[in-house]
Amino acid sequence: MKTQTIKQYLFCSFMFAGSVLLMGASAGKSYRDTSLSPARRADLLLKEMTLEEKIGQMCQYVGPGHIKQNEQKADQNSSDMGNIDANAFGLKSQAIIDKVRKGEIGSFLHVLSVDEANALQQVAQQTRLKIPLLIGVDAIHGNGLHAGCTVYPTSIGMASTFNPDLLEQSGRETASEMRASGMHWAFNPNLDVARDARWGRIGETFGEDTYLVTRMGTSLILGLQGRDGVEPDRVLACAKHLIGGGEPAGGINAAPMDMSEQKLREVFLPPFISAVQSKVFTVMAAHNELNGIPCHGNYWLLNDLLRDEMGFKGFIVSDWMDIERMHSMHHYLPSEEEAFRVSVEAGIDMHMQGDNYYETILAAVRDGRIPETRIDKAVHKILEAKFLLGLFEKPVVDIPATRKLIAPAAHRETALDAARQSLVLLKNDGLLPLKKGAYRKIFITGPNADSQTILGDWAMPQPDDNVVTVYEGIRAACPDASIDSLCFSGVITSITPEDVEMAGRKAQEADLNIVVIGENSQRYESKGRTCGENCDRDNLDFPGLQQELLEKVCASGKPTVLVMLNGRPLSIVWANEHVPAILEAWEPGMMGGQAIAEVLFGDINPCGKLPVTVPYNVGQIQTIYNHKASQYSRQFALGHTGPLYPFGFGLSYTSYQYGKPALSKDKIRKDESVTVSFDVTNTGKMDGTEIVQLYIRDEYGSITRPVKELKGFQRVSLKAGETKRVEFAITPDDLKFYTVRKLWEVEPGDFTLMVGSSSAGKDLQKLALTVEGD
Repeated sequence: MKTQTIKQYLFCSFMFAGSVLLMGASAGKSYRDTSLSPARRADLLLKEMTLEEKIGQMCQYVGPGHIKQNEQKADQNSSDMGNIDANAFGLKSQAIIDKVRKGEIGSFLHVLSVDEANALQQVAQQTRLKIPLLIGVDAIHGNGLHAGCTVYPTSIGMASTFNPDLLEQSGRETASEMRASGMHWAFNPNLDVARDARWGRIGETFGEDTYLVTRMGTSLILGLQGRDGVEPDRVLACAKHLIGGGEPAGGINAAPMDMSEQKLREVFLPPFISAVQSKVFTVMAAHNELNGIPCHGNYWLLNDLLRDEMGFKGFIVSDWMDIERMHSMHHYLPSEEEAFRVSVEAGIDMHMQGDNYYETILAAVRDGRIPETRIDKAVHKILEAKFLLGLFEKPVVDIPATRKLIAPAAHRETALDAARQSLVLLKNDGLLPLKKGAYRKIFITGPNADSQTILGDWAMPQPDDNVVTVYEGIRAACPDASIDSLCFSGVITSITPEDVEMAGRKAQEADLNIVVIGENSQRYESKGRTCGENCDRDNLDFPGLQQELLEKVCASGKPTVLVMLNGRPLSIVWANEHVPAILEAWEPGMMGGQAIAEVLFGDINPCGKLPVTVPYNVGQIQTIYNHKASQYSRQFALGHTGPLYPFGFGLSYTSYQYGKPALSKDKIRKDESVTVSFDVTNTGKMDGTEIVQLYIRDEYGSITRPVKELKGFQRVSLKAGETKRVEFAITPDDLKFYTVRKLWEVEPGDFTLMVGSSSAGKDLQKLALTVEGD
């Protein structure tokens, strides 16, 4: 054999052998190989799993520690289905651990501590394939369900900041503290558009406006997950609740929602579209039914719309036992077992809490009612999430190394900054800012004055040293003043007529009175809860004797400030007429008391704006700023027509002057953009931040249009006397709507552009824009 031929033979033999080796290596790839993509690793693991192991990944349970807390409760089987306390209906903590060991649980929620999270992960490591657990938590405004973590203002307060960047930062910090606590999945953001003030969950939303909810919700997703999908050191976000729960019948949580497709697409769907575009990895279905079909069994909603049309690539989780409620509450299906099967067929990939799901789905696959390919589709995404988060490599938390990540100084500073920006000054007759040293005797009263109600819903009781109440904030701001207080043990319903009389006497003896009243959203408070999930109301008055308390204190004739801590808009007509200064503080979180004191005494200039409309009373509901033109074509016979405080409203200690706005052109084609620009000047004596707002009205459309719609906002910080130029770029997307042709398109015609400090007509300057036809 010639030398060249030998070389060619050896080369070909080597290449063939190499190809065989490479093919063998590829065939032998393991899901443990970190060089592979998360999706590929999920492919490989799925091939090794039995049907039983797959279905186990679709099952989520509450943690055994939470169950143990409830094992002594007499009302485990109460008819309310554990909405608030999340009871486990007779399940025993040891039974849950046994299920983990058998591979029948893939995820947990309500895990109480990092020690419990680690213990559960160690049990999961005893299973055949050692698949780690995915642990979720309702981290709605920080990881507040874990003691010691940073608690930021609730979502409605964060919306009042009109600061998406700040919300993204709080999301990043929340993700860090969650991972340090053994958590991997935040059931947040709540993207419900809140359009009924009676509804108790307004506090965990970003308000009534679709554009604001979209901007804020998207920013939180980016903070929790990362800017390019799920990053290994972040957590999964969850866009919820799909869909329409923010305008329930009668204002009652989980009540039915009937609406047109046009309303669905224009009002409620855009936040979810943006969430999907931002690569949110999970979506949670809503409690309610939509046009007669419960959302948990709605194939059109979960598949045709969410997955096929919107392009959602993650997995869908049920809300707390809402699959079962298709039988028990909605009377949609004749049994829980049928509800379980229908939910999987409709698109639900994971069941949140409860027994019998595992056995029912297993039997349904074996009987051929559910194809195993449907199970594979669900489980693949759950596994991919676990690979993305790095849980296979590090399922447990190094507790000593991560304790420094819980509520560090930088996170507390973010919480303080957020609280400062969230406060909305509703009224000031010149009393504020208060002068330090001018008041020798200060009286502070109200059930929320020295209470952890300042934290809001979705927060466990926190160490007292971590929380600054209003009383503590005022005391720190006025160390030389004599401060008296009457706080009623922090319980709204405990105020008696005798207490009101005592408060009146104390108010007369003071130089300054600060009344801190509102509502109580604390879900783990045994008494006096008036707001939050499943705490809907048939009126918007101060609950209990708080109104009487306020009136008695004001009757003293001494300067009085009203500070409100609440999770929904309240009817404060009397206060608006009689109290010289009103501060809407919402539920400002762990640093809220310091922020409130700083604003009252002028260390901070308030800049928050209302993300909801405040009605005069409950009879005005529905009260939203972006109503149709015909809504107020008639007037109420014996009362006010229109809001007490409009959307976007908020006062400052300085004043701002808007220059005359100008358009770059006043006629454009349908595919063109235009710019509106104007000057804003701080004409007062104090530095401040103005939230400049842009609204647009399409004057005539094939579907009647709202009187105005928010299409842009900017935070503009100005020193006293300073002027800045503000510009808004208006694109075709800002002019589109869902037309009678069932398309998102710009219709030619006349538009009105409005810029100013709130949605109220008196606060806006108008410009005319014409969009020409083809």
